[in-house]
Amino acid sequence: MKKIRTLVFIVTALLIVSCNNDISTSDDYLMTDDFSSSSGEYPEGGQQEQAGLITAGEWNDLANWDFWNNLLNGQSYSDKSAYWSFYTNNRVSVQVKQNSNPAVNVTVAIKKNQDVIWETKTDNFGIAELWIGLFDKETTIDVADYSLFINNQQVDTPVKCFEDGIISIELNSIQNTSNKVELSFIVDATGSMGDELEFLKDDLKSVIQRVKNENSTLDIFTSTVFYRDEGDAYVVKHSNFTNDISSTLNFINQQSADGGGDFPEAVDTALNAAVNNLQWSDNSKTRIAFLLLDAPPHYTNQIINTLQNLIKKASQKGIKLIPVTASGIDKETEFLMRFFSVSTNGTYVFITNHSGIGNDHLEASVGAYDVETLNDLLVRLINKYAQ
Repeated sequence: MKKIRTLVFIVTALLIVSCNNDISTSDDYLMTDDFSSSSGEYPEGGQQEQAGLITAGEWNDLANWDFWNNLLNGQSYSDKSAYWSFYTNNRVSVQVKQNSNPAVNVTVAIKKNQDVIWETKTDNFGIAELWIGLFDKETTIDVADYSLFINNQQVDTPVKCFEDGIISIELNSIQNTSNKVELSFIVDATGSMGDELEFLKDDLKSVIQRVKNENSTLDIFTSTVFYRDEGDAYVVKHSNFTNDISSTLNFINQQSADGGGDFPEAVDTALNAAVNNLQWSDNSKTRIAFLLLDAPPHYTNQIINTLQNLIKKASQKGIKLIPVTASGIDKETEFLMRFFSVSTNGTYVFITNHSGIGNDHLEASVGAYDVETLNDLLVRLINKYAQ
């Protein structure tokens, strides 16, 4: 990856957060177009420590749905859906509760004539996001043709699109879930890392071990996927899920950066390794895959079809994709990452110029947002989705 210092800081912050024991209560899941934020001022005291230098923003398109639709229907970005063949106009939101509390890890599916159209699992808020015709340009649908299934059992509640409200389901049976949290870090490892990788090796060992020793709340498992591009010494390497943080760090220590050179990279191969090769658990309460990159996948019909299938599989497994984009991306890459996050009930994170670290960062096409240190932002997101 070309912007290596940014990459190192990002991975450092992600792994530090992954073992944090101080899980605080976050706001309820936001289903509103009113996004509370600052006007982009740099947070005071953000440049005190090396790990807190990088600044970033977060934008949740699912929580700002009118904004997202207006963006895709506007003149400037109306071509993005067709470019990547992602059409998010038929969104179905379901909230499942049990004794008035969120029901976690519930399988929710939409079927048509017994064919599964979309399947996913509820997150820690009891929310499931489903899609009809996500990869087809269907302008109108008849929701009466579709049925809703909860844990493989059809329910009488009719299907309706998000514009007509959120579907509410109350479970009669007990839904058991574990305290297991699975976090995967998918990292672009192209380019020259040089001495920057030594920072990752030396600093993370002590920091992660200290945080791990203080963790008594969550059963955290971590995994990593490093990828380059076709023709390089390797295309993808991965370490499977483990609750032994030192094992993850040892795998990172063995990695080096090289290869690449052209703009697109083997994103599809990396995503396939993360979704299909890693052993995601059936009973986890939280599954998050952080996708750290500064370049898009190669653009071919075959790769686009592969990405679509992988997104559908990630959703089926209940994996939230949270892209973290560094300097060097273009608008096509930004919108593909936002399609990824929207489709899997995730959110979009982007590095900003406020810290002065790295090359120029593309200004995200979002509304007003808070500029945060990346550490603060990641703590907030992990806490939100793992509480």
